[in-house]
Amino acid sequence: MRVWFQDESRFGLITENRRRIGIKSLIGNFKYSFKYFWLYGLVEPLSGESYFWELPHLNSLNFQIFLEKFSDNYPNDNHLIFMDGAGAHTAKKLKVPKNIILVKIPAYSPELNPIERLWQDIKKHFSWQNFDNLSELSEKLSKVLKLYSKEVVKSITSYRYIEESFN
Repeated sequence: MRVWFQDESRFGLITENRRRIGIKSLIGNFKYSFKYFWLYGLVEPLSGESYFWELPHLNSLNFQIFLEKFSDNYPNDNHLIFMDGAGAHTAKKLKVPKNIILVKIPAYSPELNPIERLWQDIKKHFSWQNFDNLSELSEKLSKVLKLYSKEVVKSITSYRYIEESFN
């Protein structure tokens, strides 16, 4: 049984503004656009393995597609997936693949989901950057994800309670 943690993060053309050191009156170029996509992700903290899939919306249909793609990618393993209680995850019409068991994390507890820390780290690569379109953003995201080796993912996501509970 493999243990995974799942979540989604939205990536869009709105500029990620973060703290920067500089002159008080220094202003960066800012883009405000409502175009975006969702990156669905899974991490296995014990091994550092990760799995991502880009989809246009956060809903039960896209979550279904994500689970099916993941199941097809790892057909010979059984998977225990911890996730939040988003409506897309609990829809009655959702058909969970046979090799997957979904477990809901308590509400309002992102600190229990280690993929949250990975999202924070990934988004550092996008601060103060502007993209002309979603294709450019997607291309940059693909390059950034390649920077996250199993060792790096494990170092970011492997909480002590996970190691003690599942080893």
